[in-house]
Amino acid sequence: MQTTFRSVFISDVHLGTKACQAIHLLDFLQNIKTDTLYLVGDIIDLQEMRHKAYFVDTHHQVIEQILLMAKTGTKVVYIPGNHDAFFRQFAGQTLSGVEIKLNTRHKTADGRTFHISHGDEFDQMVKISPLMLAIGDKAHNLMLSLNQWINGVRRFAGKPYWSLAGYVKSHISKAKEFIERFETAAIKSAKNQKVDGYICGHIHFASFQMKEGVLYCNDGDWVEHCTALTESASGELNLLHWSEQPKMLATEPKQEEWGYEPMPSNS
Repeated sequence: MQTTFRSVFISDVHLGTKACQAIHLLDFLQNIKTDTLYLVGDIIDLQEMRHKAYFVDTHHQVIEQILLMAKTGTKVVYIPGNHDAFFRQFAGQTLSGVEIKLNTRHKTADGRTFHISHGDEFDQMVKISPLMLAIGDKAHNLMLSLNQWINGVRRFAGKPYWSLAGYVKSHISKAKEFIERFETAAIKSAKNQKVDGYICGHIHFASFQMKEGVLYCNDGDWVEHCTALTESASGELNLLHWSEQPKMLATEPKQEEWGYEPMPSNS
């Protein structure tokens, strides 16, 4: 599998929680080379750590690896999310070689412009109903606990990582509807900003969607799916899964399939 990239996008790592798949992420970061690494929010789960912190050695090693990459030539850009929103107050600053921004633009090797943000601004549950969000968080945490138990059994049996939460999201209609609404909101925002696409995380569901000439890219997470969005030297975007058996999950929709031409850049 290719391990050298022009850019890599990861989000929703949730360091500081038991659900974080830090071992897989550390292995990924140690085995890739990239010109730019985008940290697209919820890297350290400060929100959950207020209640109970779980920051073991592998979590420290992930941070050390990111700082080492920044020190040795990789451009590292950190866009805080809703679980690490504390760091938004440092937007515009560079700390230990890591640039902190509220959002940013990325131009691919083939000339396309993508807006990047964490994506929580599209989450209507956050804006409308904190109670529903809390209920959803409890159900989600239960799923993550079950996910850990199931994968502990699978490791003992010599089987690769599998995501229970990912299976549920793909098969429950309400979850699918929420994901579709989120994707539509991101695509609408990209169209309004006259960019070629939107890159985000937040909903823990890696995917590509092309609508009305706009490419939506979600890089997934490192608690349920262990996924990253990557850009090749030619500008092609791909989604990777990285665990015991790394594999490519998807390649972006081909431009000729959609009659797609890059929008004029405003940057």
